[in-house]
Formats: sequence, C-alpha cells, structure tokens
Amino acid sequence: MLELAEIFAVGVYAYAVMSNHVHVVLRIDPTAAATWTDEETATRWVRLFPATVDGDVDDAGCRLKEQNLLGNADRLVDCRQRLGSLAWFMKALNEPIARRANREDACKGRFWEGRYKCQVLLDEAAVLTCMSYVDLNPIRAGIAENLESSSHTSAAQRIERIRSNSGSAKASLASLNAAMTSAYLPITTEDYLDLIDWTARLTRPDKRGSVDAAEPPVLRKLGLSERQWHQQMLGTETNYWRAIGSAQALIEKAAAMGQGWLKGIGSAQRLLRPQPV
Repeated sequence: MLELAEIFAVGVYAYAVMSNHVHVVLRIDPTAAATWTDEETATRWVRLFPATVDGDVDDAGCRLKEQNLLGNADRLVDCRQRLGSLAWFMKALNEPIARRANREDACKGRFWEGRYKCQVLLDEAAVLTCMSYVDLNPIRAGIAENLESSSHTSAAQRIERIRSNSGSAKASLASLNAAMTSAYLPITTEDYLDLIDWTARLTRPDKRGSVDAAEPPVLRKLGLSERQWHQQMLGTETNYWRAIGSAQALIEKAAAMGQGWLKGIGSAQRLLRPQPV
C-alpha cells in the first residue's frame, strides 16, 4: 500500500489490514500530480504498469514504454489525472489482491464483496477520529490487546518508527509515506498514540478502571469533549455516510452537493447538546 502511495499523489495517514477487509485513511492531492513533469509522470506510470516478459519486469521494455508515453501528450494527460485519482488508487490496490487470491484458490470471479466505500473527512477532528477508528480496529475486534500487538496497522508502524528514531515522536503527525509530508495535523505523533491508547481503554469496558480521569489536552484543541470524541469515533461507519465532520461542515457540504441534507448532520447536532445531569 505504501509503495503504491509513493507512485500516486496520495498520503496514507492510517490503515488496518484485517482478515477480510481493509481500512485506510488517505489524502488525495491531484494538484500535486499537476506539478509533475512529463518525465516524472511517465516514470510513475511505468512503475505502476511495467513492461514484463514471462512475468518479470523488463527494464528495456519499461524504458521504451516511457519514451512512447512521452511522445503521446494526450495519454500523459490521462496518466497524470489517474495518478491523482482515488478511484484509480483503489483499483491499483484491490485488483492485484483479487487476482492473487483467485490464483491461490484456483478460482475465478469477484473477490471483494463490492466497490469500496469512501467518506470525505471535512475537518481535523473528523480526520483524527477516523484515524483512531481505523487504528483501533484490531482491538475492538478482540484480536489484539494493545497498539503494539495490533499487527498490520499504521499505529504499530508509527510505534516502530519511534523505537528506531525517538526524535520522530515529537514531530507533527503526517502521512506515513514520504510523498505527502507537506500536510500535517495539529498533533504530534506521540500525542496521537497516547490519544488512541486512551481511546482504546475507553472502548473496552474491562479496561475502564485504568483510564486517567483527565482528558488528553488535544481534545480541547479540537473543541471536543470525551463524549463527543468517543461517540464520533465509534459512529464513523454507522452514524455517517458520505462525509464526516461537524454539523456546520456537513450542512455546507450538503449545500455544495446541491442537497438539503446529509446523513450524519443529526448525529453531529446531537453531539453539541449538553448531557442530562
């Protein structure tokens, strides 16, 4: 996934690879793809779809393919647009997995249940709650006890990076792949890991006794209470549909789409109401 993201104009912020599905939080930046030179675009496209001979990459064929692309301006425009497209990224991610699984099972036909589901994250709080939802998938599913044992997640990868480079803990939270390091979130990597560790213990009733009463300071920065954070995180897939964000952000998104309403506005508005004493 991360190797693929280096080819596309895509930043990977969170992921969890489960036994029968994948969650991923991405930032797509088609404007970045628009700044690539023709040579860079051709190189990236050939990395994605290399020339092969008997299943092996053919270096000479790749160079020829690049030259042919550079001589076709219309084709380069298409390639550049596709390298900044979520649909093409997901196609490049899912199709090889499906083909390999079908080869291993000696079968044909559909591998994935259906087309991928995507939601727009409208503000920083939505991004961070969705990232937490994704990183905590193995813990909520009961197949991991903590972040360190959550195999195949971005949280585990970030922890390993800190172990190998302690200075990265204080760095602003950014994408995992180097291609999109210009977009940062208003929280350090260390604070993010502390936040989702705290969230994990809130999510598991058997761990609630070990939770410190004090909310993580970053919640105040995001303008969320413990209840708001917890309910928005758990409602990522159930309370929202096309977009996730504050009530106002959802209302504005609905208007921009020419709609009067979006699923999730009611849930977001309820989060603003004071709790009964």
